Amino acid sequence: MGSDVDDEKPPRGGSETHREAWDERHTARKRSEGPRRARPRSTTAKASKERVWALSGGTRNSHIIDDSRGKINFHKFGFSQHGQASISIKDVSWKSKDHKAQFNASSMGFVLLNDSSFDSFLKETIYIKDFCILSSHYVKVLFTLEKLTTNSSTYNVSTAIDGPSRDGLIFGNCQREFKVSMYFHTEMYNVRHDEKDFLPLDQTKLPMMFFLIFITYAIFFIIWVLTCIKQRATIEKIHIIMGALLLFKTLNMQCAFEDKIYVRKTGAPPLGWDVAYYVFGLFQGIILFTVIVLIGTGWSFLKPYLQEREKKVLMVVIPLQILENIAYVIQEQTVPKTIAWFQWHNTLLVIDIMCCGAVFFPIYWSITGLKEASKTDGKAARTLEKLTLFKKVYIVIVVYMYFTRVGVLEIGGLVNYRYWWVLNALDEGARFAFYVFLFYNFKPIERNPYLVIDEEEENDARNLLETDRFGDTRLILNSLL
Repeated sequence: MGSDVDDEKPPRGGSETHREAWDERHTARKRSEGPRRARPRSTTAKASKERVWALSGGTRNSHIIDDSRGKINFHKFGFSQHGQASISIKDVSWKSKDHKAQFNASSMGFVLLNDSSFDSFLKETIYIKDFCILSSHYVKVLFTLEKLTTNSSTYNVSTAIDGPSRDGLIFGNCQREFKVSMYFHTEMYNVRHDEKDFLPLDQTKLPMMFFLIFITYAIFFIIWVLTCIKQRATIEKIHIIMGALLLFKTLNMQCAFEDKIYVRKTGAPPLGWDVAYYVFGLFQGIILFTVIVLIGTGWSFLKPYLQEREKKVLMVVIPLQILENIAYVIQEQTVPKTIAWFQWHNTLLVIDIMCCGAVFFPIYWSITGLKEASKTDGKAARTLEKLTLFKKVYIVIVVYMYFTRVGVLEIGGLVNYRYWWVLNALDEGARFAFYVFLFYNFKPIERNPYLVIDEEEENDARNLLETDRFGDTRLILNSLL
């Protein structure tokens, strides 16, 4: 009877993030296993898009303390044909509980692993007994700790990269009985026009794209403000909140642009723009879901107040959005090194899906309430108009949520890493289209309160509502379950 390790298989497809998590977990469990006959398997490499707005640069400062892991993932970078990787380490020390253990400096060191070789490398970790990453056929060894002299615990190395390629920096420890501590600084960059460019190859087009998006939203915000001023007699509180959403989105994209420009030159985001980007992004995310929930409840349009159950939805969605955005900030600033990091990453995705699902309930309640009201208020035609609008809102939100949460990731698995900037373009394009739909359909507009609806139109609308040709609203609830 085989062990659990024997029965477990490497994941087919999926993101590289999940495959790395499986690799780390599997390697830890198989240390005591013997060699096994290799059975060829094929996996499909897909893009790892932890978040579209990762503001990482080409420089990193890290510190590991008493770490005995066999493989520690630090940094990935997309190199062009003129790529360079530099590493500086200092204050290197090691220790072992076994005082008789003999330390071999050549058994620890830094390597680069190309994404295209990851699947073959993964098989090596599974089928080779006492696997050592430094002896892998699929890595490029930068240096081992034997380069350190007896009088110095500092070492610097720089190497040219034969790109274009996306490589990950890994520290390998083939003597697990020893715990290692060190500080190290990495610089990964491409040389363009005799200057260092610290943006990965897949992000080189982002600065200009962010600038154009910033200009677009700035114009959008100005148009919205002018519309509200022009229709100030019919403006509602929700319109002010929607304006705040556009303002924070505009500021968020300005910070993203400035951040990328600075990263391109220095390799690390400036503290000011970096913090501003996350702060504006936090408020933009919170206000977006708040606007969707408020519009779904009909607040300011159908009624001037929120019911208790609708308040509970907001009390759930807003804290979850705050938690999600704060956690993403921490995650983006932390190198993925542990299984716990990957588990936290997956937990955040679940939280995001929960927020997306929660916003549909107010829309369902509004549709149900309108259908009930149509039976008693004698305004079937106007009710049908509102129901039709809420049906459109429901469909558009479903498409928007699915495309930005799932569709973009799937597309990322089909394109080469050099074109991952397209994922940002698709995500922002979908977001802008959603904003245009929302703001156009719920803009402040003067309606004639004395509008006369003829009897034939009223009867036709009443028949539609009674026969439910508009669509059984129960299908909306069933689609959420």
